[in-house]
Amino acid sequence: MIDPHLAGRLDFVHRLPVKPPLPAGRHALGLFEERDAILVVPEAVEPRKPTPLMVLFHGGGGSAEKILPMMESHAEARGFLLLAPQSLFPTWDIVIAGNGPDRERLDVALAEVSSRFLLDPTHLAFAGHSDGGSYTLSLGPTNGHFVTHMIVSSAGFMSVHMQSGAPRIFISHGVNDEQIPIGRSARIHAAKLRHAGYDVTYVEHDGPHAWRHDIARQAADFFLGPPLYS
Repeated sequence: MIDPHLAGRLDFVHRLPVKPPLPAGRHALGLFEERDAILVVPEAVEPRKPTPLMVLFHGGGGSAEKILPMMESHAEARGFLLLAPQSLFPTWDIVIAGNGPDRERLDVALAEVSSRFLLDPTHLAFAGHSDGGSYTLSLGPTNGHFVTHMIVSSAGFMSVHMQSGAPRIFISHGVNDEQIPIGRSARIHAAKLRHAGYDVTYVEHDGPHAWRHDIARQAADFFLGPPLYS
């Protein structure tokens, strides 16, 4: 039987906070000397009330700073915590050789966030673009016992060796993506996931290999429902 950790299974469990909350703003969590995880805390967050969390994975060669604009304004407007971990190497370990240090570092970052804020167990999303979308597609179904939503943008592949729970899934991809053609990626992923019984929202757009502001807003609404002001 495969080691669950090698399959991408995380050890995270929801717990009551035991540390002081962080104030509003962007925070390096101080967990790693290199490529530390970044947490965005919106003004509206009340630390001891259940708060949604979105974990946002960057693309290959990317960073937390590069990917945060995809969802930061929505986190501020909608009041959800936004965690941006960073791969130890230029891209996520699963793309290079398999689950290893990045899975371990993600567990540490999740534990740190939950030690400072009361997280909403009904709204914890994994999200990502490109290689980060592939990481989401691979780790989300493996950790569906706590991941409730998956937001996938322009992902190349899906590697799932162990399934748990049934997170809802939002997949978007550009029909003009020349880097990762849609016909051998998103369309296949959506069909496989639906066949496996997942609730999949699938969106095609006319863009290239890039995330889009309008699609990111749709994804935020998918995560939390339409905003009251819309």
